Amino acid sequence: MVKKDRKIKIRSTGIYLPEKVLTNADLEKMVETSDEWITTRTGIKERRLASPDQASSDLGVEAAKMALKRAKLTPEDIDLILVATNTPDTIFPSTACWIQKKLGVKEIPAFDLQAGCTGMLYGLIVSEGLIISGSCRRILLIGVDVLSKIINWQDRSTCVLFGDGAGAFILEESNNESGLLSHFWGADGSLGELLILPGGGTLHPTTEQTVKDKLQYLQMKGNDVFKHAVKRMGESAIEALKRAGLDKSQVDYLIPHQANLRIIDATGERLNLPKDKVMANIAKYGNMSVATIPVALHELIEAGKLHPGQIIVLVAFGAGFTWASAVYRW
Repeated sequence: MVKKDRKIKIRSTGIYLPEKVLTNADLEKMVETSDEWITTRTGIKERRLASPDQASSDLGVEAAKMALKRAKLTPEDIDLILVATNTPDTIFPSTACWIQKKLGVKEIPAFDLQAGCTGMLYGLIVSEGLIISGSCRRILLIGVDVLSKIINWQDRSTCVLFGDGAGAFILEESNNESGLLSHFWGADGSLGELLILPGGGTLHPTTEQTVKDKLQYLQMKGNDVFKHAVKRMGESAIEALKRAGLDKSQVDYLIPHQANLRIIDATGERLNLPKDKVMANIAKYGNMSVATIPVALHELIEAGKLHPGQIIVLVAFGAGFTWASAVYRW
């Protein structure tokens, strides 16, 4: 049985990718690594980097403008701005408020949601509750990260992985059979140290010593993250399908978080999907955190591959440790 009668739908999508491209060949000149090493272990060939004067809100507002234009809406048609990000412009005000200012829309609620790379799916699930409850009619959900500004560019184990980007959804209640059918989400805080930005918060406030210790940079235990990611991505996708009353054979496309090609392939194999049914653009963009799923979905739409009635599964994992899956009928 499908979980619910009332559903929300993605009315439109928008993306923004910075102009600067950093290739593996470029990285070979910066740190001890090689194109072969990066490609073999991650599937990444290049990534986009924000300019020094671009903040998360700058990327996010451009993705929002595209989504609004594609929906033939104005900012005044939105009644909530929700931003999933791990790299806010400022700790406060929220990045959502900065985007609200840049869009020129006033007196609607705006706030950030932080759930690691799973943030966009957490935001989708939260938006569903707000729309179905009647609290909001139309939500602008943005996923944006500028990870290049929290990366230690001398740490070859992490600097090769990440890129910058933004994606946006315009969400509203569905008036037909299309829309979000089910979801499954979870977290395990005991695994928080596997992927962490230790400095700058109340645990390790910024001091001369924390800067000297490089606590302002992302830290990751890659092998452990890989192991848990493969497990949770597969499990959550299958559980979300079960909650929608569907099975693996009914999936038309899998859109997984783009963290590592081996994780993407393993999740596709768990659902018995051929590679042409698994969206993978990690070679072009690297891991853009919360932006990976909206950018991948947007590119699938632009390629003309989605048709009414098709079933897509969105799945992600991230720092926290967090995970989530959503089953959507196009």
